[in-house]
Amino acid sequence: MRQLIKDALASAGMLQLARHPARHLARLAGLDKKLVACYLMKQGSRKLHIGCGLNALPGWLNSDYYPASTEVAHLDATRPFPFKDETFDFIFSEHMIEHIPYPAGCDMLRECFRVLKPGGVARISTPDLNFLIELYGSKTELQREYIEWSKQSFIPWAAQANDTFVINNFVRDWGHCFIYDEKTLRQAMKEAGFSNIERCKIQLSRNTELQDLENERRMPLGFLKLETLTMEGTRSHDVAN
Repeated sequence: MRQLIKDALASAGMLQLARHPARHLARLAGLDKKLVACYLMKQGSRKLHIGCGLNALPGWLNSDYYPASTEVAHLDATRPFPFKDETFDFIFSEHMIEHIPYPAGCDMLRECFRVLKPGGVARISTPDLNFLIELYGSKTELQREYIEWSKQSFIPWAAQANDTFVINNFVRDWGHCFIYDEKTLRQAMKEAGFSNIERCKIQLSRNTELQDLENERRMPLGFLKLETLTMEGTRSHDVAN
């Protein structure tokens, strides 16, 4: 379950600092720098995965605020990224940007733009505010199943399995700070410098490197597609754009 995994990662990260100070010191002493340097020496596309959690992707530089292993780099997405300009060909982040305040999310998008090469593409997947709005209206069978699953999984204390409880829980729990809709994420990406911004279906992209990335295994089939907004933006070769 999505948030149980995120909570477990957060707890695991804090416990690592408490129980394994040597490991933490090793990171401070340059483990992350070595990990990044080793990745960037490899041939082929350079791909940055922001907020990977337990879903480390083969062939990507996986990063997270609480790295789950020494194969994942620490990255605080609310701060300037520790990479040179025009380092990566692709960037992917799934259900992470909603966990930081909107101004920090805009900063993150600007940093994504900065570290992308001209022609590079960023793919951002995040919960869709419109999904919550539609959940409050007439419901499809899938939406009813989602509400029942949410009640049983996350809010067993709720008086009923209904939209009001699920929407409140979604917005207020799990560390969510800002839920985007398409127009707001599109505008934030545009202001960060991206062009050719388009909405994509999960798992699908014009770019082969950005296909089949979203982690649908963490939820019952169809639920991630139901709740997710995915946008891609390109760093134009013409930087003035």
